[in-house]
Amino acid sequence: MAILRQPAPEFAFAMTAAPQFDAPKFEVVGIGNAIVDIIANSTDEFLARNKLAKGSMRLIDAAEAERLYAAMGPAIETSGGSCANTMAGIAALGGKAGYIGRVRDDQLGAVFTHDMRSGGVKFDTPAATAGPPTARSMILVTPDAQRTMNTYLGACVELQPADVSEDLAAAAKVLYIEGYLWDQPAAKDACRKAIKAAHQAGREVALTLSDSFCVERWREEFRALVRDHVDILFANESEIMALYQARDFETAAAHAEQDCAIAALTRSEKGSLVLRGRNNKADGKSEMHHIAAIAIGKLVDTTGAGDLYAAGFLAEYCRSGDLKRAGQLGSLCAGEVISHFGPRPQQDLKALAKARLGTA
Repeated sequence: MAILRQPAPEFAFAMTAAPQFDAPKFEVVGIGNAIVDIIANSTDEFLARNKLAKGSMRLIDAAEAERLYAAMGPAIETSGGSCANTMAGIAALGGKAGYIGRVRDDQLGAVFTHDMRSGGVKFDTPAATAGPPTARSMILVTPDAQRTMNTYLGACVELQPADVSEDLAAAAKVLYIEGYLWDQPAAKDACRKAIKAAHQAGREVALTLSDSFCVERWREEFRALVRDHVDILFANESEIMALYQARDFETAAAHAEQDCAIAALTRSEKGSLVLRGRNNKADGKSEMHHIAAIAIGKLVDTTGAGDLYAAGFLAEYCRSGDLKRAGQLGSLCAGEVISHFGPRPQQDLKALAKARLGTA
C-alpha cells in the first residue's frame, strides 16, 4: 500500500477522502543524472598527484574533465549515472522500469539512449538541442577496489521541470530520486514536480542520498524530505552518519528508525540494515533485519554497488513487499556488480537470484 504523507506547501495538492488510484504500469521510475561512465585502473600515487580524495565524488568543469581524461590510463566507457544504473538493474531482474534524465543530441547522448532502451528501460526524455554536451564521469579504481569519481555534469545541470513527464512519474509503484540532483536548483524543482505527481497518484517515493558530501551540502533539506515526503530511504554507512551528524552507525540507525518509513542502510562487507521505521503511516511499528553481504566472486570494483543494491531491493519490494527478501536480493545484486569492472550487471540476474535465493 502506498504511504501517503501530508504535503508541505511546496508539494501541496488537493486531497479527497479514500481516493481511487489506477494500477501502476511500472515497478519503478527513476529521475537522475544521465552520465556516461569512463572507468580506469589507478594508483594511490595518481590520486595524490592529482589531489583527489580516495572514495569521493567531486564535480568538475569542462577544462578539468579534459585534463583528467588525458592523464588517465586506458578506460572502459559505458552508460551510467547512479539512478540509471538502478533502473537498468531492475530491468535486468525482469521488472518494468522508466527513466527521466537529460542528455544532449551528441554521440554520448545517443549511446546513453540506445543503452537504456536496449536494456529494457523506457527512456523518452527528448535530447537537448543546445547547451552543454552529455555528462561523463571519470572513475578511477585503485587496487583496494575503491572508486574515486570525477564528474562533469554537462547537460545534467540543465535538467528542468519541463523534462519531467508527470504521467511517467505517476505511472510506477515507486518513484526513485537520485540525491545528486539536489545540487542544481532547476533539477531540484524537477524532483519536486515528480514527487507531487507520484503522491497525487498514490505512489511511493524513494530517495538515495548518493554521497556523504552531497548530504553535507543539503542535510537539513534531506532530513525534511525523509520525514515528510520519502517512503523509502537508501543510504550507505557514511551517508546516514552524515545525515544525522552521528559518530557511529548505531546512533545514525536509531535516528533513521525514528524518522523513516522504510530505510535500507548498506555497510559494504558488513551487509546492510533494513528497517521499517516508526514514521510509516500504516501502524507506526518498527521492523528490523540485518542482511549479510553476498560474495559472488573476487572484489574487483565497487562502482555501482549501492545502485545495484537499490535495484534488487526495489525489484523485490515491488513484487512482494517483504523487506528481508528485498534486502537479500539487493545484497546479491551488489555482490554481482562488484565482481567485475563497470556499474551494470554482467551475469543473468534473474538466473542468479533463482539459484542463490530461490527468487522467481
